[in-house]
Amino acid sequence: MEKINFLAKAEEIKDLLIEYRRDFHQNPELGFEEHRTSDLIKEFLDKEGIEYFETAGTGICALIKGKGGRTVGIRADMDALPIQDMKACEYSSKAAGKMHACGHDAHTAILMGTAKILNGMRDGLKGNVVLLFEPAEETTGGARIMISEGVLEKPYVEAVIGLHVDENIDSGSVGVKRGVVNAASNPFTIRIKGKGGHGARPEATVDPVVIASSVVMNLQTIVSRELTPTVPSVLTIGTINGGTAQNIIPEEVVLSGIIRTMTTEHREYVKKRLREISEGITLSMRGTCQVEIEESYPCLYNDEVMLELLKESAGEQLGEGKVIDLENPSLGVESFAYFSMERPSVFYFLGCRNEEKGITHPAHSNKFDIDEDCLAAGVAVHCAAAYKYLNDKEK
Repeated sequence: MEKINFLAKAEEIKDLLIEYRRDFHQNPELGFEEHRTSDLIKEFLDKEGIEYFETAGTGICALIKGKGGRTVGIRADMDALPIQDMKACEYSSKAAGKMHACGHDAHTAILMGTAKILNGMRDGLKGNVVLLFEPAEETTGGARIMISEGVLEKPYVEAVIGLHVDENIDSGSVGVKRGVVNAASNPFTIRIKGKGGHGARPEATVDPVVIASSVVMNLQTIVSRELTPTVPSVLTIGTINGGTAQNIIPEEVVLSGIIRTMTTEHREYVKKRLREISEGITLSMRGTCQVEIEESYPCLYNDEVMLELLKESAGEQLGEGKVIDLENPSLGVESFAYFSMERPSVFYFLGCRNEEKGITHPAHSNKFDIDEDCLAAGVAVHCAAAYKYLNDKEK
């Protein structure tokens, strides 16, 4: 297969990548509110002569038609976070209380750059490239809606590629993780009801505060005593709400939290035990409870074949020693998982750290930034992986 220097091609459009990224950064929009972002992407696609349709409200599915029957998808998320940007730079957010604090502005600009390069050589592609611009990754995830609306079907997308910038990896390198990359998530709410009364006469009450305290402590034993310690899991109680005064035993206490697991088996087991423990303890202490467990993002799995293709592509473009094997999965969640559940997929981490430039702040913080040199690297890896997938005759 012909070896193409996609990094050199990406460097040629570096100024355009930075321009788009900074525009998105200055004008952040929250999930399902990405109207301006979507309009800018559609304007770009029109200019490039790339067909598209709207999906999931503010999302976009675009198609680069090559000369073959295979099809690979590449995804970018578009939404920002409800955080006040505290950076002092020319491209700081103009929207009060909104900020691209997770790098989705970079992801979108990278996919646009990838589209520009691959569309310019579409006659040399032995297949198609579907461009997936996803809204609302930070909340409920637009991926589920996009999939239900057929973005993987016409043409049939055989594999999907995605990335996320990572402030823990130096700019110019990428990180890849075999197997499970991100955890599954199950937010939950537990409503514990007792019998309220005077704080000085607890014998006449059924105290939901005491019941809730016992539930919280016993839920911690699910991970520490019932799951193997070699596979990470988390059960966190994030809120406890109940009561109005120091001398009043309330009628109800509400707990809420999250479950994060790395396997389907653990996910189902923890949900089952959370319900059993909450209901059992509450009943034994004369109260009643209602447990609500949400089905949120699934685990994100990297397909072995796609992972090797990505590593080879990244190594060819970025050079020796620039592809890092990551040992540990993340207990964070990622809506790309929905794509990985539908098709063989690979999700990698694009280094955006640069200590010399002071770019070290963590994602989801109010001073998060990226080394914009990483944009060309992301475009190069995206292009090379898609090209290799479509044009490697051995596959």
